[in-house]
Amino acid sequence: MSLMVSARPKVGDGGIANGGTSANGEASRSKSKFTTIDDVLKGLVEWLCTQLKKPSHPTRGVPSAISCLATLLREPIVRSSFVKADGVKLLIPLISPASTQQSMQLLYETCLCVWLLSYYEPALEYLATSRALPRLVEVVKCSTKEKVVRVIILTLRNLLPKGTFGAHMVELGLLQIVQSLKAQAWSDEDLLEALNQLEDGLKDSIKRLSSFDKYKQEVLLGHLDWSPMHKDPNFWQENISNFEENDFQILRVLITILDTSSDARALAVACYDLSQFIQYHPAGRVIVTDLKAKERVMKLMNHENAEVTKNALLCIQRLFLGAKYASFMQV
Repeated sequence: MSLMVSARPKVGDGGIANGGTSANGEASRSKSKFTTIDDVLKGLVEWLCTQLKKPSHPTRGVPSAISCLATLLREPIVRSSFVKADGVKLLIPLISPASTQQSMQLLYETCLCVWLLSYYEPALEYLATSRALPRLVEVVKCSTKEKVVRVIILTLRNLLPKGTFGAHMVELGLLQIVQSLKAQAWSDEDLLEALNQLEDGLKDSIKRLSSFDKYKQEVLLGHLDWSPMHKDPNFWQENISNFEENDFQILRVLITILDTSSDARALAVACYDLSQFIQYHPAGRVIVTDLKAKERVMKLMNHENAEVTKNALLCIQRLFLGAKYASFMQV
């Protein structure tokens, strides 16, 4: 990339400007102008970003720009220019399930761009703070096109050990998706190898997660069971403030499980966890009441499953009486 391309010489008034001799024999004092290949590539990247923002052609502008980037981003200098031009965020909206052949090719080349950027450290922050990961996971979950699945899995494998990507992938349920993909018949050996590596990496990430991370993952997936943390007083004492994250997201999901789950075990555990929140959080009763959990729990007091009924009753006792007076109901 260090080659130099001289600008086109200017000719005027009978003399050659760049280093030539004028008509009266005096050497020209005008300076030579040089344009580097890097400058050309930078200008091209900026133009391609403009095409992604405001395409000059309604149907061919964006696909042509993405096709060029899928080739150019192999060069480090182009990756640098693309990130500096804030181009990464322009790719994210294009990562969505495709139905037509044309849209499938656009999706593939967009994912190819993201894969190339996954090797470039400065681009990772942009990928981590955008909707890139959820979109990639959503596409790979429903795509049947092998080349699309392959490039996304390779990208996810690259991102897994970087920063918080591993924990985020676990939250998105990627392990289950990968295991489902492994059960399908793929002809690409690189894809099969990448799936195995990604599965192993995700399992390692789960092992490294803190107890609350594991709990959060369990709740977000809706796979509630009587794992030790639920009945561990230390877990609730140490992590009760974590339930306040994202406007009590985990608490809201627990309440949603009461409405949507048909699994008796999940319903029983959700009721119990709500009762634990009421017991350990200083404002637990008020918060659970404000989130309209009381009506949902009361409906479960007549559930056909004795385990559900028992824990729904415990939750209601703590909600109305407080933990002190409902302590005799503890499971």
